[in-house]
Amino acid sequence: MELRTIEQVEKEIAETKAALNDVHGSETEVYARIVGYYRAVKHWNKGKRDEFDQRKMFTLEASKEYDITAADEPCDCAAPKKLAKEEQPVMNTESVSYEMYVRKTCPNCPPVKAFMADLEMPGRSIDVDTDEGLAEAGSKGVFAAPTVIFYNNAGVETARCHNVEELEAVVNKVAVTA
Repeated sequence: MELRTIEQVEKEIAETKAALNDVHGSETEVYARIVGYYRAVKHWNKGKRDEFDQRKMFTLEASKEYDITAADEPCDCAAPKKLAKEEQPVMNTESVSYEMYVRKTCPNCPPVKAFMADLEMPGRSIDVDTDEGLAEAGSKGVFAAPTVIFYNNAGVETARCHNVEELEAVVNKVAVTA
């Protein structure tokens, strides 16, 4: 094994940096699903292109942002077990609040409203059928009813749910970590 001097290592680093500066790529054509089939994004109309630009891509690093406990511990990705009502763990609701976006005519809203009514957690319900509710939903990026957004005690969004199954998963995670 030959030992290199610091000067040799620094020379190799400089050569590698020079080679990286000379790398030239080509334009990448992006395909995405639109109206049931895949098509090059550059051929989409303006409305669909704007919609595409608003999409958020999932990454594991960014997903930690939506962890309601905001902990940097490894995730137990197994599906949460449903517990009987008497086995439900006590949840620390002092550090969590919510906003629930609903509509009067929404067929999926009543079960979510009933689930949230059973929780002893500070929060509010926002009717997106009103102009004020719709404006607030738009400002928060809410595109469907029902949507429940959870916030930690610092007011940072920690989870977003759209049905009872998602709510149970979030509530069970909070209960287990509380």
